[in-house]
Amino acid sequence: MSNSMPVRLLLGAILVCGLSLSAKANEPTKLSDSWEQWRGPDRQNHSADTGLLDDWNATPPKLIWTASGMGKGYASVSIKDNRLFTTGNLPEGQAVIAVNTDDGKILWKTNLLELNPEHGYPGARCTPSIDGERLYAIASNGAIFCLSVADGEIIWQKNFEEEWDGKMMSKWGFSESPLIDGDLVLCTPGGKNAMMVALDKTTGKEVWKTSVNDLGELGKDGAGYSSIVISNGAGVKQYVQLTGRGVIGVRASDGKLLWNYNPVANKVANIPTPIISGDYVFCSTGYGTGSALLKLTKDGDGVNAEEVYFLKAKTMQNHHGGMILYKDHIYCGHGHNNGLPLCLNLKSGKVVWGGDIRGEGSGSAAVLFADGNLIFRYENGELALVEATTEGYKLKGSFRADQVLGKAWAHPVVCGGKLYLREQDVLMCYDLRK
Repeated sequence: MSNSMPVRLLLGAILVCGLSLSAKANEPTKLSDSWEQWRGPDRQNHSADTGLLDDWNATPPKLIWTASGMGKGYASVSIKDNRLFTTGNLPEGQAVIAVNTDDGKILWKTNLLELNPEHGYPGARCTPSIDGERLYAIASNGAIFCLSVADGEIIWQKNFEEEWDGKMMSKWGFSESPLIDGDLVLCTPGGKNAMMVALDKTTGKEVWKTSVNDLGELGKDGAGYSSIVISNGAGVKQYVQLTGRGVIGVRASDGKLLWNYNPVANKVANIPTPIISGDYVFCSTGYGTGSALLKLTKDGDGVNAEEVYFLKAKTMQNHHGGMILYKDHIYCGHGHNNGLPLCLNLKSGKVVWGGDIRGEGSGSAAVLFADGNLIFRYENGELALVEATTEGYKLKGSFRADQVLGKAWAHPVVCGGKLYLREQDVLMCYDLRK
């Protein structure tokens, strides 16, 4: 009797273990059919897909197709159903390009500009925003367009400089992806009397504009290279944006400037999209600047932004690869012109791991969250799969993109079990399904 008990316990443990492994292997795969704007749903850069490859050493992603004709530029992609949209500089001018996600064939392309704008690092930057039967894009010379999803017909357009005395903080062209919110489309012309504007998305008619005065000494006047996100911090709906003079919060109901935070601004280029978490805003820039956490509190009918902490550049600075918030931790590439993997506790500002790890590639890294893992896309074309965990840097494989045609700055997208990599004129599609 006593000899049989351990045997039964062992058999039971084996059975439970086997059932657990079987259940994990049979977890349902969920694949999304849309990534309708810059950084996807809620602009968090989280893919909704599950059941993806989780060991690239054992099973590297396979290239499904490669498409050419995307034009010159650093834009990412947006997706709805089986259509993908991006922007690029074609020989005939800057354009929006529509692609079939099944085979990479171009469905249509529409010129926004007859001539390609002249600025540093030539090419388009905007990821189009999809809203039902329409999509919206911003040309790098500073103009917003509304187009038909079906055929690319231009429905309306507005020029930032002509309409709102718009300007960029520096010489590299407008890079914003417009935000669709209800009946509005929002963008950042960068003018003193119209830093941010809200337009009727069907007609392009101005609904409100945000006037700004003194936003601080650091940085430069004009728009930054970031895109607007929504916050309900302190119980007030507001639009948060990183501008040439730092981060601002704008009341959604009427466009009134609620608050601004200047110390995160630099005089060259303010780029990463801010991270929203309840009453908190996390922001970072490169060029030797650093990062900050702000807490929003109610102040009468307004909102105050209080600095919780500021991290110097040596501790954390995100250049232009963006940041991921997952389970109260920030994951990103740290360092100017660097993508050193780093995990930071959002509330305390303490580095949990990284910041001194080289990683698998070189240069800045664009980072995406998918199915419990992070995908780092490095400037040199290397991609790495890293577990999104506070337990340390856990590399799960890497590979080099099939084509590298310059600086691989376009942010990767995972949608429908596929990984999309824009590389100047080329678009690559890889299979991430198990």
